[in-house]
Amino acid sequence: MAWSWRYEGANGESVDGPAESFGSQADAESWIGQTWRELAASGVTSVALLEDDRVEYRMSLQPVAE
Repeated sequence: MAWSWRYEGANGESVDGPAESFGSQADAESWIGQTWRELAASGVTSVALLEDDRVEYRMSLQPVAE
């Protein structure tokens, strides 16, 4: 099983990002924890964690509004 991230822009459209593949969910989550700021700065507003083609979950990279 391969884990990867799909990158999404402000309107939910797919945007380009690093084509990384991981052997475990933990490895994928560790990687996004280290790179999310750079992704957000490049215009990625949310990501979806994929296990092969199945979406495990989606996550915003935007700050929480107060």
